[in-house]
Amino acid sequence: MKILSISDVVIPFIYSAQVRSLFADVDLVVSCGDLPYTYLEYIISMLDIPLFFVRGNHDLVKDTFPGGKRCQPFGGIDLHRRIVRVSEISLAGVDGSLRYKPNGSFQYTQGEMWKHVFKLIPGMMHNRLVTGKYLDIFITHAPPWGTHDRTDKPHQGIKAFSWLNSVFHPSYHFHGHIHLYRPDAQITTMVGSTLIVNTFGYHETTWENLN
Repeated sequence: MKILSISDVVIPFIYSAQVRSLFADVDLVVSCGDLPYTYLEYIISMLDIPLFFVRGNHDLVKDTFPGGKRCQPFGGIDLHRRIVRVSEISLAGVDGSLRYKPNGSFQYTQGEMWKHVFKLIPGMMHNRLVTGKYLDIFITHAPPWGTHDRTDKPHQGIKAFSWLNSVFHPSYHFHGHIHLYRPDAQITTMVGSTLIVNTFGYHETTWENLN
């Protein structure tokens, strides 16, 4: 299985007819936030494969399009505080980043992020009973605490995400939020048995059961 992960910036060649030939072998798409719903809908319509998403701190509560407003991309599967199975793979997600503005949308305190993660525990326990594994793919906008994060408050990692990875051992944790501009920037980091992937722009991953 091949996964296309995206976040934060619109890639021109993905938002074009080229996407169909360039990513013909992709099996599913995960969006880690801060992308226009129209962009996600274009990818869904062109590739005709499942697209799972969480929202980023710059996403709108309601996005405007010619027919009005909506709170998610048509055809996309919202993962916030949910666990979904597809092709025998389980995915879960959490929206947003650490709160740095009093009224910012999809911004949360560390305590609120813990609540989001705790909401996933019953589903992960059920997965363990049924499949033998808690979770395959964890999708967030913000990075986990101590991996790929920054020292400034808006870009600090989330402690609850690091805890989830250490206790429930997903094979992959895809995140966005941390913009990369240097060609030698670190995109993937193995922490324990979880491969953490910064999806800034886009990244292709070939699925392997890592644990």
